[in-house]
Amino acid sequence: MRDLIVLLMMLLSIPFTFKRPVVGVLTYALFSLMNPHRITYGFAGSFPFVMIIAAVTLASTLISKEKKKVPFTPLVTQLLIVIFWVTLTAVFALNQAGAWDEWSTVMKTMLIVVLTIAVTRTINDVKALVLTVAASLGFWGLKGGLWTIMTGGHNGLLGPPGTYIGDNNTLALAMVTTVPIIMAVASFAPTKWTKRAAIAVAVLTGISVIGSYSRGALLGGTMMALFLWLKSNSKVKTGLLFALAIPLLLAAMPPQWMDRMHSIDNYKEDASALGRINSWGFAINVANHLPLGGGFATFTPQIFQLYAPDPTVFFVAHSIYFQVLGEHGYFGLVLYLLMFFFAWRAGSRIVKKCGKDPELAWAATTARMCQVSIIGYMTAGAFLAMAYYDLPYYVLAILVCLEKVLFIAPQPDNTPPLRLPFLSRRKAQAGAGKLATPAPTPRKR
Repeated sequence: MRDLIVLLMMLLSIPFTFKRPVVGVLTYALFSLMNPHRITYGFAGSFPFVMIIAAVTLASTLISKEKKKVPFTPLVTQLLIVIFWVTLTAVFALNQAGAWDEWSTVMKTMLIVVLTIAVTRTINDVKALVLTVAASLGFWGLKGGLWTIMTGGHNGLLGPPGTYIGDNNTLALAMVTTVPIIMAVASFAPTKWTKRAAIAVAVLTGISVIGSYSRGALLGGTMMALFLWLKSNSKVKTGLLFALAIPLLLAAMPPQWMDRMHSIDNYKEDASALGRINSWGFAINVANHLPLGGGFATFTPQIFQLYAPDPTVFFVAHSIYFQVLGEHGYFGLVLYLLMFFFAWRAGSRIVKKCGKDPELAWAATTARMCQVSIIGYMTAGAFLAMAYYDLPYYVLAILVCLEKVLFIAPQPDNTPPLRLPFLSRRKAQAGAGKLATPAPTPRKR
């Protein structure tokens, strides 16, 4: 039954994708981030859903008469420079077969991100993109949060098998990055109940981060909370909320959870931590010897024999920074970090332009939440090899699309089938109410 439901989801999206390509990129995001086909038990587990959706979306984009535009903002330009650089390093990669396999996977992500930017035309398109990203990973956050509460945090969490977020640490990184995006949905939710639902999912997603037993994600969540407190208009209330809620959550976790978190202090006795340090030394040695880095798929036992401080201990990069350093060199790492710097600047520009306009308050909140997501990803990512994971690139795409539809190339929300009427109904009702209100009778003097 699950297989048929997932197949039906994909088939129903196809006619709408041919009407509007943005439906295709949203469907792709859903399957890429949520991975519904990975929780089935039959043919859907190996069915090429993502490939079919991508092909239909590309065909729709080529034949569609809609105006498509990729704004060459500093962030988009930097993204394209990163794409060029990682392609160049693949040409000179130490592991040619593995490098081109990974290059193909990464380029699919980059292509769909650029395509998402190109076909997103209106404000409601951007809201739909934010909602899709939030719902896709919010599903796992909701599930994980409820499971943590029901089991008392004893059993830990796992993501969909065979995906970027299959183990507890990678799932936790995704949850940390997603919590602010779910809060962004609350900023443009049309009713109090939908807003409360979004906040509830965000809270449960935060609980799933704690229940994952991931030390890196705990640090990422701490940094996000600190940034939110610094940017809060009511620091006393926000500080009291964190001061009351966080200790209660931590106290509810079992002793083995506390032992896991305390192992951060005892890294010299932790074989996993020592293995990571060896991998980081390997990345530094590769970058010192090869200006272009080792190219994609450099972290292999064979290449460890040449560059690792201890060739007998093999670990993957376990850090987005050392992963990029080892594979693309010092210059590649600088380009990678600049991409997030320009993303941060884009968020700041949006907040500055929209902050004083009540009708655009949702955009300012969304941009700020994207900045919080970047903090969470770059903190938790310091301990995981997730440099090419889709989610942070969707966060960058949201920032570019916000600037595009609000300031660079604004277009009216009048294109079916993505009017998102449930978001517009409230405005229409409010407008009708104003028209129906009788004019006040002038007083007699």
